[in-house]
Amino acid sequence: MIIYTIGFTKKTAEDFFEALRNTGARHLLDIRLHNTSQLAGFTKRDDLRYFLGRILGMEYSEAPVLAPDDDTLRAYRKGGDWSSFEERYLTGLRQRQAERLVEAACFEAGAVLLCSEPEPEYCHRRLAAEYLKGHLFPNALISHL
Repeated sequence: MIIYTIGFTKKTAEDFFEALRNTGARHLLDIRLHNTSQLAGFTKRDDLRYFLGRILGMEYSEAPVLAPDDDTLRAYRKGGDWSSFEERYLTGLRQRQAERLVEAACFEAGAVLLCSEPEPEYCHRRLAAEYLKGHLFPNALISHL
């Protein structure tokens, strides 16, 4: 099993949808806190649901249990301290018992975690994938698109 992650920033729609197509995954899990903003461009929630189904036959789901809470995100944007963000975010996942609230079957059919950051190093999608690997799918590989 592979847990895929993707960010849409700095990607054209063509690059984004082709990267998704190449995974063969059947599900995209949106783990963004704010997914209806105009800044989301072609990945705005309702548009993305339509595009994924129409272009790829892929299912779209929101997975807010894997999103950071507003306070954690606001603190990171204000101070820029990644290690503090990481600690707060992972504590939140543990407190919510996120592994119990995600649909494991989605991952068995192939799933991609979506966020906005172009690179995974400083993005919660990387942390979410690592958390799921550690708590649900110990043999999974993680691939950042």
